[in-house]
Amino acid sequence: MTPLTRLRFLTAGESHGPRLTGILEGIPAGLALDLEAIQGELARRQRGVGSGPRMKLERDQVKISGGYTGGRTTGGPLALTIENLDWKNWREREIEPMTKPRPGHADLTGAIKYGHRELRPSLERASARETALRVAAGAICKQLLEALSVEVGGYVVQLGGISLNHPPSADPEDHRARFRAALANDFCAPLPAKGELIERLGAEVKAAIKAKDTLGGVLEVVALGLPPGLGSFVQWDRRLEARLAFALMSIQAIKGVEVGPAFESATKRGTEVHDEIFLGEAGDLVRRTNRAGGLEGGITTGAPLILRAAKKPISTTLNPRQTVDLATGQPALTSYERSDFCALPRAVPIAEAMVALVLADALLEKLGGDSLEELQSRLATLRRSHLDDLPMDGTPWRLDYAD
Repeated sequence: MTPLTRLRFLTAGESHGPRLTGILEGIPAGLALDLEAIQGELARRQRGVGSGPRMKLERDQVKISGGYTGGRTTGGPLALTIENLDWKNWREREIEPMTKPRPGHADLTGAIKYGHRELRPSLERASARETALRVAAGAICKQLLEALSVEVGGYVVQLGGISLNHPPSADPEDHRARFRAALANDFCAPLPAKGELIERLGAEVKAAIKAKDTLGGVLEVVALGLPPGLGSFVQWDRRLEARLAFALMSIQAIKGVEVGPAFESATKRGTEVHDEIFLGEAGDLVRRTNRAGGLEGGITTGAPLILRAAKKPISTTLNPRQTVDLATGQPALTSYERSDFCALPRAVPIAEAMVALVLADALLEKLGGDSLEELQSRLATLRRSHLDDLPMDGTPWRLDYAD
């Protein structure tokens, strides 16, 4: 099962294997790719406070060896490869068996499912190392979205117990300002580079490192410029928020997703939550608030799409946790595997990539066409949230079904 209907995306490879390989199929012909921008997204995934030593070792570079020639996509599958530089440290290494599963990881569940005689095969594939290819594929989808006047960005809204208190907004410029601010600091937070709040974030990360512990938090991804009418309510698996939640929940350590301020809205009454509709001077139907997060009935409204994802603290901690050694059957403590202390800032470009994949797919589904030129011409003809596009004569009607 996949949240994608027009695109197909698969990855292969292990965390410490020679390379990661991916196929992205369904990108239309004629899209000029900015390769430097793709590398820039990969670099974002490797920066941020709380990163472990692996981020200092890898220098992710994506190679495209199919579906791209003359500077543009051909319409064929895009073949993507990222080399693992750490492979040289593992290729001749005699690897000690790993038999003590870490709570919170896929160690034990993977062994139960696949019958491995040790735990590392689960670790190798379940690792977030695989998300490097997601970011590369998502960067390509972001460029397709930009060619269709859609912008995707993200930022941290809570780190550990510190909330940055950014309410949902219907103004795209509010979000663009947050995108810019988040790119300017290592917390990926929409804050000035200097100030009391960003100092508190730094102290929170340092305290976790000193305590040999880890931190999670909440990130927000926003899409601007989406036309109304993407997604559908006609079947459960066509609802766009369901497809987006699927994609975000597929990211390692993401344990919760909401559209707009969904969990806060659950504590209020309906009259406090829903976005009233007004008639603008030019006949546009407008909402002055965006508590729905840009989605109603599984369909985009045309307002900024706002998604939040909660990332649990990373399971690998320097403080060992209680477990059982599966080789001896005796109680044991976990062994430390190289990891981050806080991966939240690095998760933002990953979340953006997954959202971009689903939104690019939804636009391809809506517009059809095999080339960028076809997509762009059809985009201009879409129905808008405007009285002229919604002819209603007020005539009574009935459901004419035979008994």
